[in-house]
Amino acid sequence: MDRRTNPYAPGAGTPPPELVGRDELIEDVEITLDRLRGGLAAKSILMVGLRGVGKTVLLNRLVTDAQRRGFECVEIEAPEERSLPAALAGPLNSALIRMSRSAAATRLAKRARRALAGFVGAMKVTFHDVALSLDLEKEDGVADSGDLDSDLTTLLQVAGEAARARKTALVLFVDEMQYVEERQLSALLAALHRTAQRSLPVALVGSGLPQLIANAGSAKSYAERMFAFPEVGPLVRDAAARALEAPANRLGVSYSAGAIGEILRLTEGYPYFLQEWGSACWRVAAGPKIAAGDVAAATPVAVRELDSTFFRVRLERTTPFERRYLRAMAELGSGPHRSGAIAAALGRPVQGIAPTRARLVRKGMIYSPAHGRIAFTVPLFDQYLKRVMPAEA
Repeated sequence: MDRRTNPYAPGAGTPPPELVGRDELIEDVEITLDRLRGGLAAKSILMVGLRGVGKTVLLNRLVTDAQRRGFECVEIEAPEERSLPAALAGPLNSALIRMSRSAAATRLAKRARRALAGFVGAMKVTFHDVALSLDLEKEDGVADSGDLDSDLTTLLQVAGEAARARKTALVLFVDEMQYVEERQLSALLAALHRTAQRSLPVALVGSGLPQLIANAGSAKSYAERMFAFPEVGPLVRDAAARALEAPANRLGVSYSAGAIGEILRLTEGYPYFLQEWGSACWRVAAGPKIAAGDVAAATPVAVRELDSTFFRVRLERTTPFERRYLRAMAELGSGPHRSGAIAAALGRPVQGIAPTRARLVRKGMIYSPAHGRIAFTVPLFDQYLKRVMPAEA
């Protein structure tokens, strides 16, 4: 078939041609934001899930929907080597400028920008990656003490007052939240807690790897009462089939039942992998019906693509011994695995590999679904490791 019309979209955060299986979560976020805008209490939302389940795609969809419905959105990604104040300052300033154009919120939005100027000036001393410069006179004594907890709380309070005057809500959309350092995460949670206590319309909609739940609990003991933690997982069978079939059907192409069944078996319903297999099938099939034989021909193509991009980029971030740790996990199967079993496979005491385990958690390669258990954050990663490190078998 014509590769120019290939409807599938494998990529990092690339919107799929058919977003399926997430309607309930989308509605939950809509209700949360509507309640806040109406002056009612609502829990913020932290979505958690493995790599490849579409968290970033979903977060982007939620941002688009919220903007369309009149909410003020602050959209950031939390990279590993950048502070939260540095990531937050610019997008928050843009949101406050938008709010200042509303007659009802002009005065409070401008005050919030002066608070932001004080916050930025104070944070530059502690976090040297804060680069935003605001040509504004700061308001002395407002968010400028240099204490992150106090200043961020004051800043979000003032911004929340401006949002309330504009009859909207200020929503922080934060991707990759597992990378927010604990002290900075603690300050953010404390600030959100205070805005909730004062019934201000400020919310956080975040996404991250499964360890985000533990990170939030470590940062603040009351985090479990502040947030809903919906799990974004692989698609159920009907939704996964629809993700494959709907884009093809619009172009006059269909799948046999056998082809659908085989793709679902190979991908385990993970959205990113469905896009890779759909794209590969489109490349190799003659059409207009994709059959099981086409899936067999497409599978090596899809696997090569995943190995050279999705999997490889993650493995390259590890040290030689970290790779040995991951390969030992892979030999035990898809997991989760006991820490003691991994240590035994490496011929090391559990305490001796604890630092390696901690580094791999920080890098987002593994997480602990239960005490003493370790699992991959990347689906099918065990199969990849066996392909590229066969000598360890």
